[in-house]
Amino acid sequence: MFIRLSAAIAALSLLGSAALAQGAKPTDPQIAHIAYTAGVIDINAAKQAISKAGNKDVKAFAEDMVRDHEAVNKQALDLVKKLKVTPEDNDTSKALSKQATDKLAELNKLKGADYDKAYVANEIAYHKTVNSALETQLIPSASNAELKSLLQTGLKIFQGHQQHAEQIAAKLK
Repeated sequence: MFIRLSAAIAALSLLGSAALAQGAKPTDPQIAHIAYTAGVIDINAAKQAISKAGNKDVKAFAEDMVRDHEAVNKQALDLVKKLKVTPEDNDTSKALSKQATDKLAELNKLKGADYDKAYVANEIAYHKTVNSALETQLIPSASNAELKSLLQTGLKIFQGHQQHAEQIAAKLK
C-alpha cells in the first residue's frame, strides 16, 4: 500500500509541475497566488499531521511546517499589500488546491506508521515539486525584485524542509 501511495504522490506532483509548464509565463499577481496557495496547502497538511501522526519526529516536523509556511505566507501578504497587488487565482493554483484536497482525504484514511510514512513521503514529493517550480518557473518569471527576493528566501527554507523530510523518512523505514 505504501508503494502505491508513493506512486500516487509522485503522479500528483508531476501534474502540478505540468500545470506550471503548460501555461504562459505567470504574472507577478499569479506568482503571488501560486506561492501563497502552496504555503496554505502545506500548512493544512501539517495541521492534519499534528493531529494524526504517531511519531514524535513527524509531529515536530509538521509543527515546523506550520510555523515556517505561516511566516513566509505572512511576508507574502505583507508584500502584496505594500505593492498594492491583488494575488490572482489561476489554473496552477486551482490545480494545486484540488490535488491537495484529494491528497488530504487520502492521507486521512491512514493511521499510525502508515500515516507517518505517507505524510513524510508526500512532504518530500511536494517540496521537490514546489522547489522545482520556484527555481524553474516562479523566480525566473517574477518581475518585481522584492517578490523575487521573497521567493528566493522561501526556496532556501523549503529546500531545508525537503532535506529534513528525507532524513525523517530514512528513520521511518
